[in-house]
Amino acid sequence: MGCGGFACSRNALCALNVVYVLVGLLLIGVAAWGKGFGLVSSIRLIGGVIAVGVFLLLIAVVGLVGAVHHHQVLLFFYMIILGLVFIFQFGVSCSCLAIDRSRQESLFGSAWPILSNATRLELERSLDCCGFLNRSADPPSARAFQADFQLCPAKCKTLLGRDPRARCLTCGEKMLQHSDEALKILGGVGLFFSFTEILGVWLAMRYRNQKDPRANPSAFL
Repeated sequence: MGCGGFACSRNALCALNVVYVLVGLLLIGVAAWGKGFGLVSSIRLIGGVIAVGVFLLLIAVVGLVGAVHHHQVLLFFYMIILGLVFIFQFGVSCSCLAIDRSRQESLFGSAWPILSNATRLELERSLDCCGFLNRSADPPSARAFQADFQLCPAKCKTLLGRDPRARCLTCGEKMLQHSDEALKILGGVGLFFSFTEILGVWLAMRYRNQKDPRANPSAFL
């Protein structure tokens, strides 16, 4: 049977969903590993990554069951859910690729004040930085920076009085140094996976409209 036949469509759809299963397990495993080794202590962040992994697993299981049994209802819901995920992920990926440095600074600046004290202290400790950005021309921003600096647990702060060459960067500077590259990587990876999702929708639609040659030709499929 040619590659455009029933068996080929089923095998391609199963292979694609096996990849989704592996990616979902990888996300869950990485989140658990980061929590277990103390690399990430934010419950919300870990919960979000695990939720994405579980959601991807559920979609993959629905696709696998629908592909193996040629189940019309499961394949229909699989197409709808995967299509919605494609639209959302495609938009987010394009947004990541379109954000320039000034917008990144604006986004970080609006997010920093609403972080909890524990989250800010954790970021300062892990990134070895103090405060967000030291804008002396803006009195409210300067006061907020001084308040953050007083509570900062970073190692670089303890070296300021001992080593004259020591310098403690702000967290805004450190985040902006890597955010552009990180956003491009995230946007590129997200864009790549979004096209695999539209491939899954196309495969499911094509497979759903094909008849199983082993089934009764007069049976409704």
